[in-house]
Formats: sequence, C-alpha cells, structure tokens
Amino acid sequence: MDFNVKKLASGAGLFFTRAVQFTEEKLGQAEKTELDAHFEKLMSRADCTKNWTEKMYRQTEVLLQPNPSARIEEFLYEKLDRKAPSRITNAELLGQYMQDAAKEFGPGTPYGSTLVKVGECERRLGAAEREFLQTSAISFLTPLRNFLEGDWRTISKERRLLENLRLDLDACKTRLKKAKVAEAKAAMAPDFQETRPRNYVLSASASALWSEEVEKAEHELRVAQTEFDRQAEVTRLLLEGISSTHVNHLRCLHEFVEAQAAYYKQCHLHMQELQQELGSCNEDVLPNAFALNSTHSMATAAFEAKGIGSPVETETLKIEEVQAPATGTRKAKVLYDYDAADSSELSLLADEVITVYTLPGMDSDWLIGERGNQKGKVPVTYLELLS
Repeated sequence: MDFNVKKLASGAGLFFTRAVQFTEEKLGQAEKTELDAHFEKLMSRADCTKNWTEKMYRQTEVLLQPNPSARIEEFLYEKLDRKAPSRITNAELLGQYMQDAAKEFGPGTPYGSTLVKVGECERRLGAAEREFLQTSAISFLTPLRNFLEGDWRTISKERRLLENLRLDLDACKTRLKKAKVAEAKAAMAPDFQETRPRNYVLSASASALWSEEVEKAEHELRVAQTEFDRQAEVTRLLLEGISSTHVNHLRCLHEFVEAQAAYYKQCHLHMQELQQELGSCNEDVLPNAFALNSTHSMATAAFEAKGIGSPVETETLKIEEVQAPATGTRKAKVLYDYDAADSSELSLLADEVITVYTLPGMDSDWLIGERGNQKGKVPVTYLELLS
C-alpha cells in the first residue's frame, strides 16, 4: 500500500510538472524543443493518412450497406465477437416477391411467366451483390479498419509518449537554467567590510548547495535527453512505416476496383440475358404494344399483308402511305402547342387528345399522331400517354 501511495504521489508530481511546462510554453514563458522539419513532415503525412483513411472507410461502409440500422447491428455483433446473421439483399427480396406474385397470378399467364423470369434475374443480381459485398469487405474494408484500429493506435500512443518525454526534457532544461542562475548569485563574493563573517559562511554553504543542485539537474537532463532521443527514433520508424501502409492500401484499392468491375459486368450479363429472353417472347407475353421495339414486327406484318412496304424505308416519311396498325394505338393528351416543321409533321394544340402509334424504324423520340383525317409525326415530349 505504501508503494502504491508513493507511486501515486510521484505520478501526480510528474503530471503537475508537465502541466506547468505546457502552460508556460503556451504563455511564451518557457522554451520548447522543436522537432526537425523531416520529423514534422512525417507526422503531418501520418495525420493526413489517418484522416482520409477514416473518411474513405466510413463512406465505403455507407456504399456497401446504406441502411444505418443494419450497420449498427453489424457493429454490435462485431463488438460482442459474434457472427452476424446472413442478410438477404434487396434484389433477392424483390425477386422472391415477384416469384410469389407469379404463383398467385398464375405462372402460365403472360404477366405471371414474365414475373418468374424477371424475379429469377433479380435473385441472381442479389446473389452477385452479396458476393461483391463480401469480397469488398475482406479486400478493402478490413485493411482500412486494421490500420485505424491497429497501426494508427500504436502510432498515436508512441506520439503521446514522445510529447510527454519532450515536456520532461524541457522541464529539466528550465530547472537547470534556474539552478545555474541561482548558483551564480550565490557564488558572488561578499564585501568583507559590510558583511559579517557569519553571512559569508552561509553564502559559501548556499553556493555549495546550488552546485549540487546544478549537478543533479544536469544528470536529470542527460537522462531525459537520452529517453527523448530513444523515443523519437521509435516514433520516427513508425511514421516512416506509413509509406508501407500506402503501398498496402494501393493493392487493396486495386482489388476493390476489380471486385466492382466483376460485379457490374456480371449484372450487365444477367440483364442482357433477361432482355434476350423477354425479347424472344411473342406479343401475347409482352402485351404492351405501344413499346417501340415490340410493335415493329406487328406493324411491318400489317403493311406487308396490304402489299405496302415499310413506311420508313427512306429518309422522308410518306404520311399518305402510313396506315395505323390493327392493334397498338393509344390515346395521348397534348401538353404544349406544337407547330409542324414540315408536311410530315402534325401541328398540336395544348389539352387536345389525339391517337398515337409507332412504326418500325422510327426515331424513338417521335410517334405518328392522328386527329380525324389529319396525321403526321409528333414529338413524344409534347404528349402525356393515357392508359
């Protein structure tokens, strides 16, 4: 118990000495040992690395898991050293809902069979997303977190220790300086005509005491300087290791980019396969005859049945030869007035309702509009399609 009390008292005294030295430095009443420019540059580089690594880590977490509640849950499981339960992705959940809906509507119906195909594609997209999340967490997030929670904590600890030893060193310098000033005053020879012999003896005794104090302060300064130099070298080596950290993070960044590229490529392939599968379906499976791509074959067949070639075989559309398809026409409300640029276009008045349809080979920004006996091309952006 006595040892603990002494240790506590010694620690309190050391803390007080450092606090006094720090305060005097801030007030400009004490000198401060400055680190060399290279060392300061290393510390600045380390601080910059830590700050940007932390920002990238946090934002990557948001990218991989946008749900803050889910991130908090994963954080708690990690702190409790327990494995987080497997979480289904949004795409997989959507795919499951689509397939369940197809069972209700009937998988044999056009809508139900399409839901089955799209739902399966969404589930594949969700599986690819889960694989991407796992790969990114291992190859990119984990190294960043290891730096912040491992290497950086060690660097911060050693830097705090260096700062404390620097305060101790400067306090020793201040103590030595004060002791030398006092020794010089005590060593001044007294005037024997005005000073009694007894005072001379006391002065000589004080001078000897201050000489001992100077020797003690010099010894403490040498010890403090040695400890400071040793700690400065340790801290310097750790700060120089930031270069290795950059190399490691560069490799992890390449792996993250490769994982992203593979994920998006896989998603693109899945969507292309889905488009081809849906495109191969007949009109009964895709009943939206107004879709530009899906009505081309039907309109062409109607023209061929009447012995008329495709109306868009030349650069100039021949309006007089255009015939509305048997199916696929829709009503549209005009949003703004439009003046026809030439005879192939139809002028429009706001709020009127016209009939519109598409033709194979037409620009997707245009439709054929009919108002009574008048017909011509109309811009899609001027229309509101009605169900």
